[in-house]
Amino acid sequence: MLKLAKTSLLAVAVMATSVVASDILVTVNGKNITKQDAQAFVTASIPKALFSELKTAEKRMVTDRLIEKQLFTELAAKEGIDKKPEFKRNMEKIKAELLVNMWMKEQMDNAMVSDSEAQTFYKKNVDKFTGKASMHARHILVKEEKEAKDIIETLKALKDEALKTKFIELAKTKSTGPTAPKGGDLGTFSKDQMVLEFSKATWALENGQITMLPVKTEFGYHVIYLEKKSEAATTPYEQVKEKIITSLKQQQFSAKITQIAKELKSKAKIVETVSETNTTKK
Repeated sequence: MLKLAKTSLLAVAVMATSVVASDILVTVNGKNITKQDAQAFVTASIPKALFSELKTAEKRMVTDRLIEKQLFTELAAKEGIDKKPEFKRNMEKIKAELLVNMWMKEQMDNAMVSDSEAQTFYKKNVDKFTGKASMHARHILVKEEKEAKDIIETLKALKDEALKTKFIELAKTKSTGPTAPKGGDLGTFSKDQMVLEFSKATWALENGQITMLPVKTEFGYHVIYLEKKSEAATTPYEQVKEKIITSLKQQQFSAKITQIAKELKSKAKIVETVSETNTTKK
């Protein structure tokens, strides 16, 4: 039994060693450069990129840069850069910054928000997760009412795809608006983004319909085609749950840091030096 146990432990050790070895890309003067090193290098330039998904030539380039970095590091140490006062001062700054950053991360990681807390926030702020009613429409803008009526007369007998195709054609050839080259496409907009007369007329339509009377605004006369109308809708809790939890954690973290800073300041001996540029009060 003891012999079997020793054998099993040896096998585990060999497996562990092989996993580590498989991560090594190259060894430079005895120093291993790993896939993790390569990923860190890539992330510094392109946060969402993955080293494993790069093309062969790109991986080679990253590896070459890491090899050069290691060789430059060795050369800098050989020339005594790490012994210079400036290097030591900068190392202390880096150390202090790293210390604070790691402590901050620990505080953030310790922030806890329960599902019930997130749900309570969602229910109290449901308006923040409710999108406005919106419309996707096209229009043909002309100067004269008669011209708008003539366009409606041309279109009113058409339906479905035939109506849309003809509307786009007429928008391109007759509309005086800036959207003419795009077939009069106004994109998606909410009710309050357009002038009142235009919004009311558009919202009264059903998908795939046109206005049967010209719509007059300060810009001229419009013939409107409604692509799609969407009622105001609330995003389900499950779709925003993680964002809410992250936001609440950040709020919790911020409040905690502010409180800790206040307590530390109250206990610390802080002596402020008066700036020479300040005017001395007499």
